[in-house]
Amino acid sequence: MTVINIALSKGRIYEETLPLFAAAGIEPQDNPTTSRKLILPSNRPDVQFLIVRASDVPTYVQHGGAHLGVVGKDVLMEHGGEGLVEPLDLHIAKCRLMVAGYPDTQLDGQQRLRVATKYVNCTREHFARHARQVEIIKLYGSMELAPLVNLCDLIVDVVDSGATLAANELVPLEHIADISSRIVVNRAALKTNNQPISELLQKLEVAVKEKLSK
Repeated sequence: MTVINIALSKGRIYEETLPLFAAAGIEPQDNPTTSRKLILPSNRPDVQFLIVRASDVPTYVQHGGAHLGVVGKDVLMEHGGEGLVEPLDLHIAKCRLMVAGYPDTQLDGQQRLRVATKYVNCTREHFARHARQVEIIKLYGSMELAPLVNLCDLIVDVVDSGATLAANELVPLEHIADISSRIVVNRAALKTNNQPISELLQKLEVAVKEKLSK
């Protein structure tokens, strides 16, 4: 019997994904917020969950550590999606990938702007599309702090309500992409384990449609 490994990360995506998997008949037997286990068995002997860092989900799936996973579109865009199939948008954990900064920042001026972000590839591609030259500074957190201490002129980050930006006198300036969580599947696994993976995807698709219809 092949055991299907599903890569998930703790936090918002995990919490919003669980009801969809439950509707598809799959539930973890341990709570990752209280358990130290990194592999969680489910109520089905042929399915288990791997608890990994959000940014590592595409890598686990790409290289076969997991058959499929749930990941934000922002992480997937930054990863590049090599070796992955993206069959289903779960329509959860929605936000926007934005360029943000002070309200008076001139994006189309002659000055070479400094941009702080953890989304280096997405940022480079976005500004290249607009024929703008920027210096990219990679950070891993507290992005809103960077312009406050003159480390950069702009930041690129995911924005939900915008409250953190507003609290630091920053505003969204340009929209890069709408973000939601997606199912990604290892391309090779989709061929070698097509039946169980396809059945799972069909059940999840039904669960998503039912949720959207409410």
